[in-house]
Amino acid sequence: MTQQIKDTVKAFIIDNFLFGDTTYALADDVSLIESGVIDSTGVLELVTYIEDQFGLEMADSDIVPANLDSLVRIAAFIEAKQAAAQPVKQAAGAA
Repeated sequence: MTQQIKDTVKAFIIDNFLFGDTTYALADDVSLIESGVIDSTGVLELVTYIEDQFGLEMADSDIVPANLDSLVRIAAFIEAKQAAAQPVKQAAGAA
């Protein structure tokens, strides 16, 4: 699942922040902010994309570099949020 999430987010970043430049070597662990790929406005666009694409709600406290500064961190964050939401969805379905 992690690779699929990374690929999906990477495609979004290439299309929206690198203007479709697939020749840009975007490594999974490169800092998106320090490398200049995204800026503060881009982070907000990324948050909106993650919420829409993966059906997550992100709190202000989630919007930090530890969660969003590389493809590896983004994928780990999304998987953790999805895993945390699973018990809630299962409990709601069982009721």
